[in-house]
Formats: sequence, C-alpha cells, structure tokens
Amino acid sequence: MTDPARRLDDASRRPIALHDRAMDNLRYIREAMERSGSFTHVSGLGGVLMGCVALTAAVVASMATNDAEWLATWVAAAAISLAVAVGSMAEKSRADGASLLTGPGRKFLWSVTPSLLAGTVLTLVLVRAGAMDLLPGIWLLLYGAGVVTGGSHSVRPVPLMGAAFMATGTTALLSPAAWGDLYMATGFGGFHIIFGIIIWRNHGG
Repeated sequence: MTDPARRLDDASRRPIALHDRAMDNLRYIREAMERSGSFTHVSGLGGVLMGCVALTAAVVASMATNDAEWLATWVAAAAISLAVAVGSMAEKSRADGASLLTGPGRKFLWSVTPSLLAGTVLTLVLVRAGAMDLLPGIWLLLYGAGVVTGGSHSVRPVPLMGAAFMATGTTALLSPAAWGDLYMATGFGGFHIIFGIIIWRNHGG
C-alpha cells in the first residue's frame, strides 16, 4: 500500500516539473525566434584571415616610398578582405542551408553597405584634396559604424568589434599622422583576429 505522505509529496512535485518544462519550452521558442531574426553567419575564420591580410598590408604600407604606393597597398588589402568576408559568410550560410542574400543576411549587408560606400566617397575626396593623412581614422571610424549597425542583426561580438573600431578611428584622427599604419594594424589586423577567434570558438566557425 502506498504511503499517503509519499503520494502527497509526488503530487506537490508534479506542478513544479510541468512549470520547469513549460519554461524550457518558452526559452527554446524565444531563442529560436531570436536566431531567425539575426544574422549568425559572420565567419570567425574569415575575420582571422582578414586580420592577417591587414597586418601584412600594414608592414608593406609602412615601407611605401610615396602616397600612391601607400594607398595602393591598402586598397588592395581592402579588396582582398572584402572577398574573404563575403566568401566566408556565404560558405557559412550554405553550410547551414541558408542564403546570404535573403532574410537576416540581406539585412546585415544592407546595414553595412552605406558606411562602406561613404568611406569610398570620402577616400576619393580626401585623396583629391591632398589630405590622405586623415584616411586611417576615417576608414576605421566608418568601418566600425557599419559593423555596429550590421551587428545589431548579428551575434554580440560583432557590434562590440564595431565599437572598438570606432574608438580606434576617433583616436587615430586625433593622433599624429605618422601613427596611421599602427592604428590600421591595431584595428583591421588585431581586432579582426581577436574577435574572429571569439566568433570562431563560440558561434560556429
């Protein structure tokens, strides 16, 4: 015969178990909805590769004998990094059965693009005006702004990285022009590698 006290104890535990199960289900639904509205395919490995490209460019640019060589070095590095970024994100999206050009991926790209276009226009204007010493700070600041905006649709390390870029760009604009390559190496090199590793380890590659 079952002990009445035991039956009472079992009955008192049942609602708690049901409540815990319901809370777990709600938590899963909420996290699934958050994932469906956020872009989780920023590639940590791609970030590390972009950082390596930038560090190499910083060394080469520091040895440039004129402004044209310096500018060509960083433009080439930007083109390579853009290809790495798009390619690595597209590959990560495909691996998850998603597309970079639909849903959260499209939101992310549209959020980042205006700042990159603004940086391109300002580059042309500053080169024409002979104010190339401002370019490192402008590039870092605008890239960071784009990453912060795009990062609002992505995993948490992305907007944090953007904020770090913006802070570095602001500091670069207030510092001697001769420090430009150092700031570029710190931002485009160091931050991409550090945050790339974080994303790689914690957000699926």
